[in-house]
Amino acid sequence: MISYITKRLWQSGLLALIMSLIVFLGMYVVGDPVEMLSEEDWTEEDKIELAIELGLDKPLHEQYLNFAGDIIRGDFGVSFVHNRPVLDLIVERLPATLEIAVLAMIIGLSVGIPLGIYSGIKNNSRGSRVISFFSTIGYSTPNFWQAILLIMVFAVFLQWLPASGRGLTNSMFGIEWAWLSIDGLRHMALPAINLAIYKICMQQRLAKSGTQEILYQEYMTFARAKGISRNRIIRRHLLRNILIPIVTITGLEVGGLIAFSTVTETIFSWPGIGKLLLDSIHMIDRPVVVAYLILITLMFVFINFVVDVMYAFLDPRIRHQK
Repeated sequence: MISYITKRLWQSGLLALIMSLIVFLGMYVVGDPVEMLSEEDWTEEDKIELAIELGLDKPLHEQYLNFAGDIIRGDFGVSFVHNRPVLDLIVERLPATLEIAVLAMIIGLSVGIPLGIYSGIKNNSRGSRVISFFSTIGYSTPNFWQAILLIMVFAVFLQWLPASGRGLTNSMFGIEWAWLSIDGLRHMALPAINLAIYKICMQQRLAKSGTQEILYQEYMTFARAKGISRNRIIRRHLLRNILIPIVTITGLEVGGLIAFSTVTETIFSWPGIGKLLLDSIHMIDRPVVVAYLILITLMFVFINFVVDVMYAFLDPRIRHQK
């Protein structure tokens, strides 16, 4: 097991190194930061002085080494627009994104997996066909269109939930959280549901296909022949064996929810890192965009490592592979 984890750590470190190089080449070679930061009345001497200050006069490999060193030290520079350390901006916005992402994933797993198991076991029943029908609709409907419909129904017509903003927050460990207040939970509901709809449909499909594949395996038939109750068969045999593909997709989707919830955050005016990224792109706030890409890359590398380790616990055959 230790050798398996060590191998995955080496792979994760190499992947992080490659991705940092790609981000550096994509953001620092394409375009000229001096032209972006210089004023109209600046002379050539002023521009040269700024280039030296930014380290752009050095060879490309030295620029990358300085870039990597700053990342290791946690120095992502200062925002051009906000004139604040970039890391402070991201850390300030990250809790808002984590709130709706975690809530959406909890809803997706707790609703989608039971529906998938039920529709897999009762494959030809009317309930299974109804679940599959609505799953197909939810899976194929664009995210922004779902958001608009949710706002029209629950915020405009029924007036049950607010359509935008984060609401009241309370502090825990020095961080402001919306889920600690009733008003904050009401504001979280619509964006979290909008993100969760796709996750419910995806988890339902994964659980259904896994259930149908495993249900008629020999060990399942043997367990039923021994007279083991259906609930115990589902808990001890079925659920554990369908978890491997679910863990894979869930790990990637957690990262996707955190990294790419830009549309939902924009529509619901949710002050998360997705909205920060969109605003930074519009205002050409280069340090924020670079820091965002690097942190998201590191997050995906870490999530993939965790998924690999969970694989090893769920399926012992994997950790014994050479």
